[in-house]
Amino acid sequence: METRHLRYFVAVAEERHFGRAAARLHMAQPPLSQQIKQLEEQLGTPLLTRTTRRVDLTPAGEMFLGRARTLLAELEQLAQDVRTVGHGASGVLRVGFTGTATYRLMPGIVEAAHRDMPGLQLNVQGEMLTPEMEEALVEGRLDVAVLRPPVRSTSVELVFLEHDRLSVALPENHRLAAHDELDLTDLAGEPFICYPATSAVNLIVQESCRRAGFIPRMVQVARETSTLLTFVDAGLGIALMPTAARLPSSQRIVFRPLRNAPTVDLALAWKAGNDAPLVHNFLKLCTPWANPEGNNQ
Repeated sequence: METRHLRYFVAVAEERHFGRAAARLHMAQPPLSQQIKQLEEQLGTPLLTRTTRRVDLTPAGEMFLGRARTLLAELEQLAQDVRTVGHGASGVLRVGFTGTATYRLMPGIVEAAHRDMPGLQLNVQGEMLTPEMEEALVEGRLDVAVLRPPVRSTSVELVFLEHDRLSVALPENHRLAAHDELDLTDLAGEPFICYPATSAVNLIVQESCRRAGFIPRMVQVARETSTLLTFVDAGLGIALMPTAARLPSSQRIVFRPLRNAPTVDLALAWKAGNDAPLVHNFLKLCTPWANPEGNNQ
């Protein structure tokens, strides 16, 4: 199987028509049909069902399309990274940031990297969840991540950056906005906007509410912090989230501290055994943000 087979298949699958796919690829239709047939023979299963009017995907073709798109995107990113280094950059580092860290820590870290590691090309992905960053580190798709523990894999090393506390985000006209400080029990019965179930923050919120004697009434799930705050702004509910400094917000949202607020950790993570000088230098650059008392490697 060659890269061209992936490109040809994706074009046919997206166009659902051999003629349109051939025009998109700037090639004749008969060779395209032959290449797709060759691919199916190599895989030992049909990927497409053909009629005189259109082309449809088989179940195997549906699965293959998703994987093919991912592989082509990774190959394009690889080519871009190589070109970047070839044009004079000292290297390319892929860094992921969890929700609130995207707004609070990422600007400072990126600024420090630009100042102290000239020539470094940072490929930054923000608003990621811990499980997907952990998987990306293990599989080598990320070099470093700023995430919220815990992580399950023993292949990931951590150094703790900070211990944060949860606060409450409320619409400004909410009845609880008049209080300077709140208890978790004040939130029983309120509609909650939450991060996805796999989020470290969501797990802490669920457990904290359970200990306070209630189960949060979840009305909306938001993957990104910016989206979560948009739902709060729209009055759909309240949200528990880490300290609100430097978060995207509006004047229609207020933040209130919690008495005896649960803590959420933030850590710098990398794949164990990754001794690449670029990674080592980046971790060293992030030392000012680290909490030496919370280190856990």
